[in-house]
Amino acid sequence: MSFFAKRQTAGGSSSATAQAAAAAANKPWIEKYRPKTMDDISSQEQAVAVLKKTMESQNLPHLLFYGPPGTGKTSTILALARDIYGPEMIGSRVLELNASDERGIQVIREKVKNFARSTVSHNIGNQSVPPYKIIILDEADSMTADAQSALRRTMETYSKLTRFCLICNYVTRIIEPLASRCAKFRFRPLEEKHSKERLEMICRQED
Repeated sequence: MSFFAKRQTAGGSSSATAQAAAAAANKPWIEKYRPKTMDDISSQEQAVAVLKKTMESQNLPHLLFYGPPGTGKTSTILALARDIYGPEMIGSRVLELNASDERGIQVIREKVKNFARSTVSHNIGNQSVPPYKIIILDEADSMTADAQSALRRTMETYSKLTRFCLICNYVTRIIEPLASRCAKFRFRPLEEKHSKERLEMICRQED
């Protein structure tokens, strides 16, 4: 390799590093400080304890998380998935959709069904992981009744390959045949002391 080519490669590498640093610096704090593991979750001790025990058995059921906004429902399932698969594999094993934006039956038939039916390996390198994927449907209570019925059939058909986590504010808006197939977890509003502790930690980190 010529000296000029080496300098170009080195320059490209430092440029990529600078771009990555800039992206990290501009990352919204809500994402930067989102809990990364189950141990980081605040105020939801009961749900966390049950989910951790379920994780140990590697027999995760379909899940239904419900409760007010901002109580850690999405953060919890993402932390759970990270603990199961590791940060390297989460991108290929987890599909996250916002059901309020993509709530029609067509999304269930195409995106969800295609992802749900694909098989995955039980072992990646030296790491043993569960032989299923996870589909997260945020704001599932915004889905139409027809879409929820289609989702129920998809859950039944591909339950050996895929686990579903439905997230909603109002559990009463989930049709009973769908809700009955899930383990339900109620998320309580965060106590003020936990919110204060988290904000103080962020203030210290950000100087």
